[in-house]
Amino acid sequence: MNSTQRRRRQRRRATILALVVALALVLPFVLPLLSAAAAPAAGATAGAPAATTPAAAATAEAPLVVIGTAGVRWHDLSALATPNMWGLAQQGASANMVVRSVRSSTCPADGWLALSAGRRAADVPMEQFGTCRDLTDAGEDGAVPGWADYLEAAEAASYDATPGLLGDTLLEQGVASVAVGPGAAVALATSTGTVAGDHTVASTSSVRLGAQVAQALPGHALAVVDVGSVRDRNRPLVSVPRPAGAPTLPDEPEPAETPTLPAEEAWLLKSPERGLQVAAVDARIGAVLDAVRATAPDATVLLASMADSGSVALMQLVTAVGPAMPAVPADGALLDTRSTRQPGMVQSTDLTPTVLGMLGVDVPAGLAGAPFTAVADGRSGAARVADLVDVNRHAVEIRSLVGPFYSALVLVNLLLYGVVTLGLNRRILDGAAARLEARGGTTSARMARALRSRRPAPLLRALRTAAVVVGAIPVASYLANLLPWWRAGSPATALYGATVLFAVAVAAVALLGPWRRRLLAPVAVVAGLTAGLLAADVLTGARLQVSSLMGVQPQVGGRFYGFNNSSFSLFAASTILVAMCLSDPLVRRGRRVWAAAVIAVIGVVATVLDGAPTIGADFGGPPALIPGFLVLGLLAMGVRLTWRRVAAVLAVTAVAAISFSVVDWLRPPSERSHLGRFIETVLDGGLWSVITRKAAQNLTNLFGSTLTLLAIGGIVLVVMLLTRPLRAARGRDAGGHGSYGWLTGGNTIGRIDRDAVMLRPTLVALGVTFAIAFAVNDSGIVLPAIGTALAVPLLVAVVTGWLLQHGSALPPPAAREMSSPR
Repeated sequence: MNSTQRRRRQRRRATILALVVALALVLPFVLPLLSAAAAPAAGATAGAPAATTPAAAATAEAPLVVIGTAGVRWHDLSALATPNMWGLAQQGASANMVVRSVRSSTCPADGWLALSAGRRAADVPMEQFGTCRDLTDAGEDGAVPGWADYLEAAEAASYDATPGLLGDTLLEQGVASVAVGPGAAVALATSTGTVAGDHTVASTSSVRLGAQVAQALPGHALAVVDVGSVRDRNRPLVSVPRPAGAPTLPDEPEPAETPTLPAEEAWLLKSPERGLQVAAVDARIGAVLDAVRATAPDATVLLASMADSGSVALMQLVTAVGPAMPAVPADGALLDTRSTRQPGMVQSTDLTPTVLGMLGVDVPAGLAGAPFTAVADGRSGAARVADLVDVNRHAVEIRSLVGPFYSALVLVNLLLYGVVTLGLNRRILDGAAARLEARGGTTSARMARALRSRRPAPLLRALRTAAVVVGAIPVASYLANLLPWWRAGSPATALYGATVLFAVAVAAVALLGPWRRRLLAPVAVVAGLTAGLLAADVLTGARLQVSSLMGVQPQVGGRFYGFNNSSFSLFAASTILVAMCLSDPLVRRGRRVWAAAVIAVIGVVATVLDGAPTIGADFGGPPALIPGFLVLGLLAMGVRLTWRRVAAVLAVTAVAAISFSVVDWLRPPSERSHLGRFIETVLDGGLWSVITRKAAQNLTNLFGSTLTLLAIGGIVLVVMLLTRPLRAARGRDAGGHGSYGWLTGGNTIGRIDRDAVMLRPTLVALGVTFAIAFAVNDSGIVLPAIGTALAVPLLVAVVTGWLLQHGSALPPPAAREMSSPR
């Protein structure tokens, strides 16, 4: 090496180090700024503009009346059977409410505790009864029965719930309140377990209940009324001993029961017993409304069904009308909230900040929900109810289809992996052919001749096509949600069929377009469509992800916007693969700095989309994405990874990832997402509970999910695909012998990373990304498994395409000898 070359290499190393240092210094500050800059755009495209007219605070003259029930859903309503609830829905702002609590289904006590705590909270488990506690009225001293159990359950649940937060806040702010009924007493209890304001029993007789509300309402800015629950048959509420001094109403009839839903697809069935219960609840609601109109005509009414009717989790009814609400058109509107960003879908944890906001009280920091807003949708009241029923049906139908879909996805991928590792092995094929010949028969002989054939091209083409179709299944599952499949006679057939058709269509674009002869074309098309679709969806409110096969399930109540874990995994894998496709030709031309610049641009855009609080709002995404792209960029520039450089990558990652949460935390409490609330949790000393909960869920997924097999199988295939088969395909198998040499036509074809130089760096980047994602997310093994479902099939397509371009271009050596001139 002469002095000129040495100086050039030194200048090149200095440039690389300068770029790395600059990236390390600038990235932590650029990402939050880009996140904040993207906030207005994201908010503008998330849905219809929310009403911004300020609401008038509720007072004793114009109080807020919260009417609570359980088990009432929008499909229960009709103009004839439930005229009172139907009337509210025609003039108010309405939505489906997700009531998910600590467990899969929510008891009435859980719903009232969510209003009390502003977070997920629940009663102690009652597995021995298979049902829920029957709430009893507070004693004469205001003590709420079972309060010690509620505190014990909140402590054990690790959701940082504080039962009594609403009652304590009302006392501190001097808000006069009254609780009517046992559930209302739970909602307005203080942290000591006594009702914050006045309280009274709630009669099951609509006439007597109306008189009680008319007597109790004057002089109070807030009234909470429990009008009873609708329950499924075999799920009656379990009574507990009444405290001494608790009032009783022995002359009042017990509510009827309704049958248990035999399956989730039967959720729309209306039994006569259920209809009687709903009608009784509607009658009590009507009595409360009459009392409110007579005593406080300017009151704001908020009606909410806060729990399930049985063991099947379903979204419930919520509607609100009155001057404390934002301006609502005469024909009604949809409720919206920042916690879901899905107009027409709110959470029970949004009730607490909504109630406090309507009362003009500052919302405490750290609450899980956000106040309601109103969004005009241009529908009539009846059409709005029908749409809310349809949304709930969509959410119900998808739940039973997700499990079979993932099982099929795992099976198809493992089958593909098996064909690649075993089906291409010459010894295995010859052994299978020998067994067929031993069986005899024309068909067996024909199959044996096909297996002994030394023409790999047809098999490689078929395998390449199958691999691209499998890799397109994830993006196809989102595209299928563009169709109203849940309204079909057979929703499963419609959804699965649409997914397969979309996957085939995407594969056809990847394999039949003018780019079909390019080695990385299948990866570029499938990964590009996946990344582009997910990015467009998250920028427009994540509509495709809600109630989709690989998206979010509303009843779970975990995520309603941004990137859920499955979507993030696909987005991370697809963006890294796209970066590989765009940087590979630059690296092969020696333009490594330009290649690194392309990778950096893609990485910054992907990280901002994923981590911005107003867009992706993904806490665990940036810590995994940033090091993956940094490693890919360094390897593209030819920089060898040392321990010091790895430490620098991790330091940049930590600062940049935390900055997203800090930027969100600096916003007002009512505007924060879960990113900012995490910082609040850390400052309040709740970090350890978050870590233990996520670690426990991670271990549960690792040892209890079939996706573990998918992740392990993908890793094994990558190792075998890039080492044993291709190593055997060159050099010692040049004569056409060995397990995989037949794929090359007996030729020495070199290494695949000479034609796809960014392939190995991409595998390293994917490994880094998903190893960190596995460690920092509660879904654990789900993330690398889902990423494997996209990346590994596309990798198989690259390798088979490479073999087609090189190894199978010439006939086997024997054929060449026969055709060569003597």
